[in-house]
Amino acid sequence: MKPRSKHLVVAITGASGSGFGVAVVRRLAANLEVETVTLLFSATGRRCLAEECGLTDKDLAALSPKIKLQNEKDLGAAISSGSHRQDGMVLVPCSAGALGRIAAGVSDTLVSRAADVCLKERRPVVLCLRETPLNRIHLENLLRVHDAGAVVMPLMPGFYHGPKTIEDLFDAFATRVLDQLGLPEPDARRWKG
Repeated sequence: MKPRSKHLVVAITGASGSGFGVAVVRRLAANLEVETVTLLFSATGRRCLAEECGLTDKDLAALSPKIKLQNEKDLGAAISSGSHRQDGMVLVPCSAGALGRIAAGVSDTLVSRAADVCLKERRPVVLCLRETPLNRIHLENLLRVHDAGAVVMPLMPGFYHGPKTIEDLFDAFATRVLDQLGLPEPDARRWKG
């Protein structure tokens, strides 16, 4: 029996590390089990994407017909409701501000509302925090979202696969994110021991 196609949400928020988000979006768009990727940007996430990757939100959405660009100010969007069948959400990179809103249950943007919906519906939420150093508020917020069911996955790439380029680091991290969503990645770089 063929598994049901997945509908996922990716948010790129205003923290450095947009290349990680681009790699995750590319991997999701290429994955045969993924039917749609709803793509959200915070205003500063859009700015970081332009400055770090030379891309616009529309450039990233144009990579695949699976990718649906959604305005983060549209709190009436389908993904703001628990009755909408989305199968999980990734914030990559996840800013400390987005983390704080999610930890506090503040749904003032579609990014924080969609994450809140996934948490309350017990769907996967992967938060790829990009912040350093961490203060006590960040640490407490990380514990709160962890206890609410989110996966805390800071942007800490591995090096055991012998990356040659920064894109290799982005891509290897993206496969780890897809692991957290239960998606197969046959070319994932795995530790061999």
